[in-house]
Amino acid sequence: MIEAVADRFEGAPRQLRRRWSDEFKAQVAAEAMEPGASVSAIARRIGIHPSQLFAWRRDARAELHCPSRPSSREVVVTSVAGAVIEIAIGEVVVRAGVDVDEAHLQRVVRAVRSA
Repeated sequence: MIEAVADRFEGAPRQLRRRWSDEFKAQVAAEAMEPGASVSAIARRIGIHPSQLFAWRRDARAELHCPSRPSSREVVVTSVAGAVIEIAIGEVVVRAGVDVDEAHLQRVVRAVRSA
């Protein structure tokens, strides 16, 4: 009889990927930006790689310098009077007729997000 046993492949992650909330990332990044704070010590304490914390800190600094930068989470789509679609991305509002080509509208939204 052959028995199959599920085992971890060499080099495979030891655990499932974790998802951190934006609030937690902001809190930890703020702690890492304090004068005299050790990014490596903070990362070790919460169980992440220091490079991850450096990325969170970089993103937090970018948000401080450019708070009006639209993010993908700020997209709101509404329909006005059934004939116009209104898409709000941050402070920018894109209005299009319901007959607009979907591919064209996607290109416009991508352009607004990257601006």
